[in-house]
Amino acid sequence: MARSDLEALELRLLLDAVYQHYGYDFRGYARTSLKRRIWRRIMEEGLETVSGLQERILHDPDVFERLLVDFSINVTSMFRDPTFFSAVRDKVVPVLKTYPFVRIWIAGCSTGEETYSLAIVLREEGLADRTRIYATDINGEVLRRSKEGVFPVERMKDYTRDYLKAGGRESFSDYYKTYGDVVRFDPTLVDNVVFAQHNLVSDSSFNEFNLIVCRNVMIYFDRALQDKVHELFYESLVRFGILALGHKETIRFTGHADDYAELDSHEKLYRRLA
Repeated sequence: MARSDLEALELRLLLDAVYQHYGYDFRGYARTSLKRRIWRRIMEEGLETVSGLQERILHDPDVFERLLVDFSINVTSMFRDPTFFSAVRDKVVPVLKTYPFVRIWIAGCSTGEETYSLAIVLREEGLADRTRIYATDINGEVLRRSKEGVFPVERMKDYTRDYLKAGGRESFSDYYKTYGDVVRFDPTLVDNVVFAQHNLVSDSSFNEFNLIVCRNVMIYFDRALQDKVHELFYESLVRFGILALGHKETIRFTGHADDYAELDSHEKLYRRLA
């Protein structure tokens, strides 16, 4: 058997073992991204093969938790893609203001930067008090960090710049306090946020939402898994609810392509038709 074929077999066995033993299903994730993260974990654990990692994670839950963090890591920052948050202010907020109460789902919230960014926008637009945000991620440790709202102080210059580009109306530094080399954001920003574990691959819809934000998550999924998640989002949106995707993602070529109207084609904002 060729080396590449053997590695492919080992990867399948590893993902099957994770699913059977821990209940996490990564079998529909894009293989290139998975392989890179798995090999990083192999090297950091001092191992040499995918099979060696499989044996280790089956007998040591701590190793699996570290692998789960590897799978969960996404590149994120506050007010990432400022034009997206400008579009939220200009095109999404007016729609949300027509509802007496708003429910928002941030799917794949990672370490919380997007959650706090959206919470700031809602506060400045007068919507915070009648909005409930559900910030979910597959990884419990990532959720804990997200809820804390603690970030390196060195990032604040870039975050401030992007906040202003996104249409920020206040002094960004008023939203956090500095403690040495870290800052902690105002805890009241997340008073109306529910942080919870949710697996897009295996878990079902848990509420109806006026807005679902899932940016730069499905780029790690294969086409079949993307279709499955789009079905979940469609079922979870209220009529005329809004779906927000990342710049490299689209509703086109999915089974629900005709069920949405473009609210903003560049910022990948779609409004459910019925």
